[in-house]
Amino acid sequence: MKIRNCLLVAIAGITSWIACTNTHTSAADFDKTIHQWLTIHIDSLEAGAERLRALAAARAPEQELRNAFKECRRSFKQLEWFSVYYAPATSRQLNGPPLPEIEVEENKRSDPTGLQVMEEMLFPYDTAVSADLLKEARGLISSLIPLRHTIENTRFDTAHVFDACKMEVFRTEALGISGFDTPLSGWGIEETGVALRAVKDIMALTGAPDTLLSRFDKTIAVTEKTVPAGTFDYAAFMAEQLNPLSAAMTDWFYAAGLPPIKYPQALKNTARTLFDSSAFNTAYFVHNADAIPTPQKVALGKMLFYDNRLAGNGQRNCSSCHQPEKAFTDGLPKNVALDGSSRVLRNTPTLLYAGLQQAQFYDMRSPTLENQVLDVLHNEAEMHSSPESVASWLNSDSVLKSQFKAAFPDMQDTILPRHVMRAIAAYIRELHPFRSDFDRYMRGDATALTTTQKKGLNLFMGKARCATCHFMPLFNGTGAPSFATSESEVLGVLRSPGIAELDPDMGRYTHTQLDELKYAFKTPTLRNIGLTAPYMHNGAYRTLEEVMTFYNKGGAAGYGITLPGQTLSADSLRLSAEEMKSIVAFMEALTDK
Repeated sequence: MKIRNCLLVAIAGITSWIACTNTHTSAADFDKTIHQWLTIHIDSLEAGAERLRALAAARAPEQELRNAFKECRRSFKQLEWFSVYYAPATSRQLNGPPLPEIEVEENKRSDPTGLQVMEEMLFPYDTAVSADLLKEARGLISSLIPLRHTIENTRFDTAHVFDACKMEVFRTEALGISGFDTPLSGWGIEETGVALRAVKDIMALTGAPDTLLSRFDKTIAVTEKTVPAGTFDYAAFMAEQLNPLSAAMTDWFYAAGLPPIKYPQALKNTARTLFDSSAFNTAYFVHNADAIPTPQKVALGKMLFYDNRLAGNGQRNCSSCHQPEKAFTDGLPKNVALDGSSRVLRNTPTLLYAGLQQAQFYDMRSPTLENQVLDVLHNEAEMHSSPESVASWLNSDSVLKSQFKAAFPDMQDTILPRHVMRAIAAYIRELHPFRSDFDRYMRGDATALTTTQKKGLNLFMGKARCATCHFMPLFNGTGAPSFATSESEVLGVLRSPGIAELDPDMGRYTHTQLDELKYAFKTPTLRNIGLTAPYMHNGAYRTLEEVMTFYNKGGAAGYGITLPGQTLSADSLRLSAEEMKSIVAFMEALTDK
């Protein structure tokens, strides 16, 4: 307790100093102050982790263990703005998902560690796992060593510190408030307040004015109010608190003339909220500078998208399966193959927002849109063609050659296959309108959503736990604020709704032979979901109501099917028929106008 009391005194001291400080005389001063703040807080986390280890070793009662665990989580949340931004690999060890980490390129997996793993051991707690809990507590202490080294070896400047703080606000909105990393304890809202208070401290050190710090206080106060279980108003909290907070941070930063970071990220530096219509930096998702969309490339890609000469038989183009009026899907369970009789392997996914993710196809086999175009052109059931054959007929047209030359200035005298793939990919990358009623609501139009849709949004974020896999603002498996990875899930999709028989498609396992990837499929976007029926990779689910029933029951496990790798919770969501209708109404508000 002596160490803990000393830490509390030190924290109180620096907090008091923060309250009286608005500017810094030098970069060295700022760097030193951030180091001091971080050192105090990692000392606190280390002390908490040591206490948890000691209690685990002594096989202390459940409530004592939970209390110590809660303090560790709170201490981590105070450091999260720094940890995830400056030491992402270490952060995964500290608070990563309780699922194996799959490295597809190396065809290997790593066991999960950290706070989320411990949460599964403590909620509920079984003394049979006490040895495992002790092991995890020791591992937590070990993982703090590289985090401390990162603190000691990092030179802090206002540009990166501000960016880290702003990303933390976005992280709380996209992940924290939904309980993404606290699904069993239910501490998501409370921990959001802890994380925001730490960000407020750092913003004070950066020189933020009292008006902005007061905005933090107002937002944090909402997280500290006691409300009946299941009644927290996520919709209002995002629209009225978190979005204005991040907007105010951004406005102050640029008004103060502070220098932004210079390298591109998924979100533009100027993005005031996660829901700005132009928040995304498309170039971040491009793997080659020559593939960055320009109006000329997009125009050529659009022309090719609708040209039947793409197919080997000259009778099909991209829009044959990706029809704009159906949100770039086709309305079929599975489309007819090029032979006119058989069916393609899977349901046609939307191309809207496809450019803002890190993997393509349901089985995630293509890392880029260019790879996707290549795959589709070569696929005998879909196009039975090739970029080479497309380039051949393009080169026979002098007008098109000149247009390609204008779009790709480094092109010599010949259109190459890569130009074909990059042009089509450029068009697809621009298919992200962000013009739904939900977007209008998040931009301040309180009338954009009906009462039922707002209720559905609150259920989506809370009781139904939809947002823990379909991350805002894209509503797919690509999580804010880094958007660095796209996730897959094992749901145990049935061959037909209500029939206790797994669909035989093995998903990602087909290409990567790891047991954890059996029946794993990419988490698709829910944007425009009202236009893209039927659903799931097999197209067997005709309505959103059928989909909701499947989730509400607990996936395959809810139908009595044993699926060891199922990542969807096997527990029923216990949603009423009315609640499911509200969620469907909300999802229909994700349709772009």
